[in-house]
Amino acid sequence: MSASMTRGVIYIHSASAALCPHLEWAIQEVLGQPVKMDWSDQHVSPGLRRAEITWTGLQGTGASLATAMRGWQHLRFEVTEDPSEGCDGSRWSFTPDLGIFHATVDVAGNIMVSEERIRWAYEKGDGNASVFFQEMSVALGEAWDEELEPFRHAGDDAPVRWLNQVV
Repeated sequence: MSASMTRGVIYIHSASAALCPHLEWAIQEVLGQPVKMDWSDQHVSPGLRRAEITWTGLQGTGASLATAMRGWQHLRFEVTEDPSEGCDGSRWSFTPDLGIFHATVDVAGNIMVSEERIRWAYEKGDGNASVFFQEMSVALGEAWDEELEPFRHAGDDAPVRWLNQVV
């Protein structure tokens, strides 16, 4: 039985110029093919660069990409992996201050919060609505969205390049 293929997008929202080739190498290592990204200035954070690239690969490639890129200084990124046969979609978001966030997403890109996560937030709140709302905010990745939103808009109308993983 062969593994299912999927696709996704890598959004590098901010990276130093010195880090750009290292990110390309990390992505190349995961995808198994040469990667050359079209870098542009990140106007939200002068002196930093931004790029985005689409990819195609085996299920789980998104997690491997996020793992390969997390932890570098001044790096903000998101990786998406579309739903595929037998697997939900995913989104990974990373900021230097918040670290990594992972969410399961549906075909429309909505974050899916599991029943168990909702029950845990409800029980942790123990009748205190503000605690429940705080836990649901964490489950939805609201802090990551708030930090990344200005960087996302800076990429509107940016060119996208397609990549395919060598299998």
